[in-house]
Amino acid sequence: MSEVHDLPEGREIGRVVGDAPGPTLIVIAGIHGNERAGVGAVRRALATLTRRQGRVMGEIVAFAGNLGAMRLGVRYRERDMNRVWTEARVADLEARAAAGGELDVEDHEQLELIGAVRAAIARARGPVYLVDLHTTSAHGLPFILFGDTLKQRKFAGVIPLPLVMGLEEQVDGALTAFFTTQGCVTFCVEGGQHDDAGSVDNLEAVVLLAAESAGVFGSGLLTETGAAYALLERRRGDLPRVMEVVSRHAITPDDAFVMEPGFANLARARAGQLLATKRAGKVRAPKDGIVLLPLYQGQGNDGFFWGREVGAARMRLSEVLRHMKVDRLLHLLPGIARDPAQPSKLVVDERATRLYHRDLFHLLGYRRVRSEAERLTLERQIDRAPG
Repeated sequence: MSEVHDLPEGREIGRVVGDAPGPTLIVIAGIHGNERAGVGAVRRALATLTRRQGRVMGEIVAFAGNLGAMRLGVRYRERDMNRVWTEARVADLEARAAAGGELDVEDHEQLELIGAVRAAIARARGPVYLVDLHTTSAHGLPFILFGDTLKQRKFAGVIPLPLVMGLEEQVDGALTAFFTTQGCVTFCVEGGQHDDAGSVDNLEAVVLLAAESAGVFGSGLLTETGAAYALLERRRGDLPRVMEVVSRHAITPDDAFVMEPGFANLARARAGQLLATKRAGKVRAPKDGIVLLPLYQGQGNDGFFWGREVGAARMRLSEVLRHMKVDRLLHLLPGIARDPAQPSKLVVDERATRLYHRDLFHLLGYRRVRSEAERLTLERQIDRAPG
């Protein structure tokens, strides 16, 4: 793990540029400062591609996320840098910076990072892809999460890890969600436990396979990708290929939340099983399902996420309904209106919610659900072109 602690001096970790035009793959490592395995992983992947540079088309470039927090070995200093990426928050930050307003340490980190990523997008000679590398406090298997668009399903789907849908939409301000709005095709990967040497191997394999999936080099041209695929397929074991998040167990410091020991970052749970305790009482599994990202560290406001398996038939049905553009008819249903300022958002009268099962909206990609007064808003990510 020595390469993990050999932290980058500047924002850019490295890049490989091909002579021929092609896609750009942007890799972010260490957006949480205690998740440093991604730095060593992307350096290994870049070294491999440097040796094969003649086969590279377009560009692969890697950036450090929260440099200051990485040097201290903490998740963040002032605020979580994977919760600040909303269009409104970024616009406000840039306005304050332009006006000479007061900025904290994470504000400066975010401004530098967004400038670096935008420069990579501006010089791109093809479509732009982005991968965000993470690790977890709990031991367990690596997995991938992404905003549920068809392009992002395709990009992530070639990697033989569990795919988790709906997790990105459970939180506000995720980096990958923001750059999806900027025209990138994105996913985030949880590569394993923070200090496990195997997490570096996992993330290196993901970067190589993501580069192949994006088209940075042709399929089958690098022998290393075969080994990467085999490694990640072994890591998945008997976990479902696709899962979806049903709910988020949010916490505050006043809750005195304590997760039950022994849960991996993806773990099956039985109905009634004790999951955690907090000041208000015991937290038990509502039914058979899957616990995702249980909290075993001091910082954070996500106690855990609750999920379930998604079968292949349901995935195919979802794709068919989206290709048929069935979502265009949803506003015709009683109690449902489309937000005139944001066509990807539906507004649902709470009195009408009992008429519709949420699975209908999930099939069509509406996974970001928020309660506002006496209504629900349901929003989906959409594939966009850069610029």
